[in-house]
Amino acid sequence: MNTTVSLDAIQTEKTGTSSFLRFLNLYLFFFYFSGVTHVLLQLTDATIFIGFRQAVYMSFLWLVPVLLFPRYTRVIAAVIGVVLWATSLLSLAYFCVYHQEFSQSVLYILFESNPAESSEYVAQYFKWWMPLVYIAHTLVAWLLWRRVQPLTFSWRGKLVACLLILVPVHVLPFVQDRFINHQDWERVIDHIQRRMEPAEPWQLVMGYFQYRRQLGNMQALLEKNSTLPPLANLQDAYAGKPGTLVLVLGESSTRLHWGLYGYPRDTTPNLDKMKDQLSIFTRVVSPRASTIEVMEQALTFADRDDPGAVMTKPSIMNLMKQAGYKTFWITNQQTMTKRNTMLAYFSQLADVQRYTNNTRYQNSREYDSNVFKPFESALADPAPRKFIVVHLLGTHMKYEYRYPPEFDYFKDRTGLPEWLDAPKAQVVNTYDNAVRYNDYVLSTLLKTLQAKGERSMLTFMSDHGEDVYDTPPHEFVGRNEGNPTLPMFAIPMFVWTSDQWKQDNPRDLSFALNREYSTAYFEQTWSDLAGLHYTGFDPSKSLVNTAFVHRPTWVGDPTFRAGMREIQQPALPTNQLAEHEEGHTIVR
Repeated sequence: MNTTVSLDAIQTEKTGTSSFLRFLNLYLFFFYFSGVTHVLLQLTDATIFIGFRQAVYMSFLWLVPVLLFPRYTRVIAAVIGVVLWATSLLSLAYFCVYHQEFSQSVLYILFESNPAESSEYVAQYFKWWMPLVYIAHTLVAWLLWRRVQPLTFSWRGKLVACLLILVPVHVLPFVQDRFINHQDWERVIDHIQRRMEPAEPWQLVMGYFQYRRQLGNMQALLEKNSTLPPLANLQDAYAGKPGTLVLVLGESSTRLHWGLYGYPRDTTPNLDKMKDQLSIFTRVVSPRASTIEVMEQALTFADRDDPGAVMTKPSIMNLMKQAGYKTFWITNQQTMTKRNTMLAYFSQLADVQRYTNNTRYQNSREYDSNVFKPFESALADPAPRKFIVVHLLGTHMKYEYRYPPEFDYFKDRTGLPEWLDAPKAQVVNTYDNAVRYNDYVLSTLLKTLQAKGERSMLTFMSDHGEDVYDTPPHEFVGRNEGNPTLPMFAIPMFVWTSDQWKQDNPRDLSFALNREYSTAYFEQTWSDLAGLHYTGFDPSKSLVNTAFVHRPTWVGDPTFRAGMREIQQPALPTNQLAEHEEGHTIVR
C-alpha cells in the first residue's frame, strides 16, 4: 500500500516536471524570435529595458492556441513560427547593421524617401556575413521547434491557463487604462499597440499601422501649410549673395551646466577656446518645457499673444525657401512617432531631409556624431544659398546614453556641492558628461563650417533646459511646467559668423548679449540675423535689433494664459552690465 502511494507520488512528480519542461520549451520557442534581438540590445546597452520586458509578456500569447488545441501543437507552432521567423529576420538584420531596434521610423525612411535613397538604405542590409547570421538564426529556431511537444490539460485547466496568460497581459492593463485612469478609447488602443509593438510580428504590423496613421496626420499639416500665402513685401538685405545659414537646435541643455557660462566644471572645453568668435547670449529662456511645444513657437510666428499662428502663418522653413535658400533638415531626434509628428512636419517643409535616429525609444544609445556626415554633405551641395537645420539629441534623458565611453570624463565629486549624495552625484556626472560631448559636437560643426571658407553664419540654441538637482530641495531631475524652475528654462544661445560674413555685415552684437529674451519670438530674431524683413516683421521682438522692447519671459501653455508664469533670472552684477554696455566685450 505504501509502495503504491509512493510510486503514484513519483509518477505525479514526473508528470508535473514533464509538463513544466514542455511548457518551458514551447515558451522558449515563441519567445526566441522576439528575444534574440532584445537580448542583443540589452547586452550592447543600446536601449532601455522596456522593449525586452514587453517582448517577454507578449510572447506568452502564442501559448493560447497550442493550449486550446494540443493535438495540433507542432503544426500550430510551425505556422506561427514561420511568421515570427520571417519578421524577426528583418529586426535581427537591422540590429546587426545599425545596432538599433527596428521601428516605424525605419518604415517611414523606406517608404517616404525617393527610390534612390530607399535603395541605398536597404542595400546596407546586405553585408557579406548576413547569410551566416540568417542561417544560424534559422537553425536555432528549427532546433527549438523540434523540442516542442503538446501540453495536455483538462478543458478546465486549459481555460485557467489561458486566463492566467490573457488577464495580466491584456485584460488588467485595459481595465486600468479605461476604467481606473478613465482614458479615452484612442489612448487605450494606442497603449495596447505600444505594449505589443516590441514583440514579433507586431514590430512590423503595428509599426506599419502607426507609420500610416502618423503619416496621415503629417500630410494633413503639410496640406494646410501649402495653402498659406507667402510673406508680403519680403526684402532680403543680402539678395543675390551666396551664403550658408545654419541653425543648430539643442536638446535639454541648461546653460547652468555650461562652463562657457561660468559653471565650475570644465563641460565646454572646445567652445571655451572659441568664445572670442562667438556672440554668447546670457539671459535667454525657452517658453515651454517640451521640444515640440518650444518648436511650435520658436520656428513659427506663434507666441503668447497669437498661439494659433503655428498653422496660420509661415514657418522659418517657408521664410527661407521664399528667400531663395535651398533648405536642409538633419535630425538625430526620433523620426516618425506620435509625439514627433510636428518635428517630422517641420522637416518635410525642407527640400532635403536626413534622419539619423530611427530608434523606438528616446532613451536609447544614439550619438549626435551621426549628423556629421549629413552636415558635410549639405555643405557640399552646389546650391549657392543654403539653410541647414541640425536638430541634436543633445543631453536628453537618459544622460548616460548621450555620450560614448571615451567621454566618461566626470567620475567623482570634484566640482560638486557637498550636499549631493552619491547617487545624485552620479546622475549629475552623467549629465555633465553629456554636456561635454555636446560641446564636442557643436565645436566640430563649427569647425566644419569654418573650414569651408564661405560666407556663413551658425546660430545655436537649446530647445529647453533641465533641472538636475539644481533647485532646492534638490530632489528633482527633468522638467515640470507646473512647477517651473530657472534651470528648466535657462538655455544657452550663441551666434558665430565667418570672416566673409563680417565683410558684408560687420555687426557688433555686444549690446544685446545681456538682454532678457524668450525664444517664443525667435523667428523675429532669426529674420533679423538673416537680413530678411517683411510685412509682419516686428523689430521689437528681435533680440539683436536696436528697437528691441523687453517683455516678461513667460513660460507655460499660451492657450491657458492664466497658468503661465514669469521665469525669474538673477540680476546681473553692475560691473558686468556696465562692461557690456561700454562694448568692452569682444564679439565677432
